[in-house]
Amino acid sequence: MNKYHYRNKELSWLAFNSRVLQEAENPDVPLIERIKFLGIYSNNLDEFYRVRVATLKRFASLDKNIKSILEDEPDVILQQIYERVHELQEHFSIVFDSLLKELEQEKVFFIDENQLNPEQEEFVHNYFANEVRPKLFPVIMSKDTNFSHVKDDAIYLAIDLSRFDDPVKTAAALVKVPTDDLSRFLQLPGNDDNEYIILLDDIIRVGLPEIFEVLHYKVNGAYTIKITRDAELDIDDDVERSYIDKVSRGLKRRKSADPVRFVHDSQIPAELLKAVTKQLKHSKTDSITAGGRYHNFKDFMNFPDVGSAKLRFKKRVPIRHKELIKHQSILSVLAEKDILLHFPYQPFIHVIDLLREAALDPKVTTIKVTIYRVAFNSSIMNALINASRNGKQVTAVLELQARFNEESNIYWSQRLADAGVKVIYGVQGLKVHSKTILIRRKEERKIARYAAVGTGNFNEDTARIFSDIMVLTKRSEIANEVDRLFDFYNTNYQIPKFQNLLVSPFNSRSKINSFINREIRIAKSGKKAMMIIKVNNLVDHRMIQKIYEAHKAGVKIKLIVRGMFSLIPNIESQKIKIEAIGLIDRFLEHARCFYFFNGGEEKLYISSADLMERNLDRRVEVACPILDEDLKRQILTTLDLEWKDNVQARILDNELNNSYKKRGSEKPFKAQDAIYEMIKKLND
Repeated sequence: MNKYHYRNKELSWLAFNSRVLQEAENPDVPLIERIKFLGIYSNNLDEFYRVRVATLKRFASLDKNIKSILEDEPDVILQQIYERVHELQEHFSIVFDSLLKELEQEKVFFIDENQLNPEQEEFVHNYFANEVRPKLFPVIMSKDTNFSHVKDDAIYLAIDLSRFDDPVKTAAALVKVPTDDLSRFLQLPGNDDNEYIILLDDIIRVGLPEIFEVLHYKVNGAYTIKITRDAELDIDDDVERSYIDKVSRGLKRRKSADPVRFVHDSQIPAELLKAVTKQLKHSKTDSITAGGRYHNFKDFMNFPDVGSAKLRFKKRVPIRHKELIKHQSILSVLAEKDILLHFPYQPFIHVIDLLREAALDPKVTTIKVTIYRVAFNSSIMNALINASRNGKQVTAVLELQARFNEESNIYWSQRLADAGVKVIYGVQGLKVHSKTILIRRKEERKIARYAAVGTGNFNEDTARIFSDIMVLTKRSEIANEVDRLFDFYNTNYQIPKFQNLLVSPFNSRSKINSFINREIRIAKSGKKAMMIIKVNNLVDHRMIQKIYEAHKAGVKIKLIVRGMFSLIPNIESQKIKIEAIGLIDRFLEHARCFYFFNGGEEKLYISSADLMERNLDRRVEVACPILDEDLKRQILTTLDLEWKDNVQARILDNELNNSYKKRGSEKPFKAQDAIYEMIKKLND
């Protein structure tokens, strides 16, 4: 905290990830799911280093005046991060060891290469020979070897070697563990009721001697290492190059970008560690961390389906919207009423069906979609390709700089273009992060417009685990403005006016400010004033100041924030005490909502934007008003259920110590369970 009453956003993010780690030790979460939370924690931390720590390291190399932006020296923040990550990683190891013991109680055993019985040893040798060895390409380390190819999303074994004929002569090698091609986990045969799992790392350790003996080397040990690189894309300004070419070149440079973190098995010999870090060009300022035998726990998100059913979450069948009947027109339903979809409680197939229908409907002339992240085998993209083949005018505004999805988006951009889809590569200087669909249809000699606006990506894979909201509507006040936004993508110099949508970077900040100012005026007049903000991240300093101002004026405020949280909720000197919770559960809370009581004429928006400077000022984002009163009540009910959660909700206090909400004599209440039941009842 500083004199301006802001918390550093990177440190607040670490508090969020510690909430994820809490789920890995939560006894109310099934055991296998807890192991998967370890994977989520690890994957989150990797991205944190690739993006946020890498950014701070770049800041640290700039002029010290950068402190005016960060409120502290980058080196100071980095040191605080390293200390906190070290604490979390130590706790991570404790949690992992305890989960292994719980697995053993369920007759599931992790074993390494030294614990195999004869039958298992033969099985592993055969698996290595047939499946693993063809995918291994070790590299002997020498002064002439280029190690810039070492990937930052993989693990490697650093191998300590010595000559059979002269043990004094030593060497070292690196080999990538091929998790891109093979599962990290192999289930082994057993002659009892137990289940056995060995990691791919240890399978490789079994087979390494036969690889190196042909070179007369003895394998003395193989130690896991992992490198994390700066993920910033360096996009050059060469106007003669295509945008795809620039991003592609940036991706190639990313693969050999500067390292920001190096983790290794703490048992690695000192000389081998020194040789590896020298080859990988790690400096003393990089984060170098000694850990356990295994790394890259993100693979544990795909932990095998072992043990009894009680070890996993009970499967929930997504609930079809009662108005969207199979084999009947969705557009005809939208002509009569707005439709609200709650993912993953409801199936994403409704969105795919909408596009499929539009692709086939002879009266539909135009389909326009914004694309940020899509599934690997995307039905959304295939629907757009099919629509183009059916003679529709299809436009895809595709953001090539969607971080870590750049290669996928380049692939799809080429597939779309080959099918005749008009592909627009975003807007110069702005990332297009909005989630919108626009369909034009000829109806009674007029053009009718249908729109979809959501809080999450058009991605059927993540829609199974991300909690998002989408509204489908034919309302002209919404659909016409969505259409105008697509015109802007086509002609960036013409900025349209928006009366209903909040569109960053044009009017989101000013409109939200005006709504808060109105609540302030109402509160000062002695009447009821209230606002609810649900976002993934709340870090924008100007918005935080406006929230402080509203609270001091008497506006009742509820904050539901999943991730970064820079607001200080309790400031005694300012008489500020704001209620805030963070919710971590089975589904990733991803929907953003802004609610204002507005003197009884309630305003409610669903949004693609968090309250971050980048979302308000440097991205194209869309917040859509919910105009149907029944749908408005639905969303407000979900917000109320989330606020009442006393099982998964944590209090966001000044220290961000992630204390669970006190239950007292109340019965346990889980919001996500209650929301599922609410939607089930609504659609009976």
